[in-house]
Amino acid sequence: MMMQLHTDTHNQKNSLFTAMNRFLGAVNNMDQTVMVPSLLRDVPLDEDRELSSMKSDMDEGDMYSYYQLLKSIRTDMEWGVRCATAEERRQETMKISRMNSTTSTYSSASSSSSSSSSYEEDEEDEDEDLEKQFQYHLTGLQGVLSKLTQQADSLTKRYKKEIGIGGWGQ
Repeated sequence: MMMQLHTDTHNQKNSLFTAMNRFLGAVNNMDQTVMVPSLLRDVPLDEDRELSSMKSDMDEGDMYSYYQLLKSIRTDMEWGVRCATAEERRQETMKISRMNSTTSTYSSASSSSSSSSSYEEDEEDEDEDLEKQFQYHLTGLQGVLSKLTQQADSLTKRYKKEIGIGGWGQ
């Protein structure tokens, strides 16, 4: 019984829900700590090595834009990804339609020459691929959430340092 409890606790530490809760908690803490977000404007990310890694991915390299980005990601997680504009959805639908028609043409040509046993093998391969894809993306999502959590914590610490309360709440 005790061994089972330890294993479950260890697995929960690595769960997606735990990673999401850590991120949401870090962003909520950041949001509560940063009372005047405009003070983050024009404060470069360069001084903090954890935050500076994001500079290349962003147009603006200041803490304010990163603060807004973290809050935006939190909102997307809590409420779902914002709806794309009608034009973006139309273009995406066209891309998917083109890819599906190309794929279906290819698969129908190849399936007509194969036997029913190979069809069953393909189904098993697809199921196995789905599991591998899920595990790959789940691992990636957990890794990204972990990095974002660290960066939200870093931004909070950096804000405290900038306004002169660096030792508070630690």
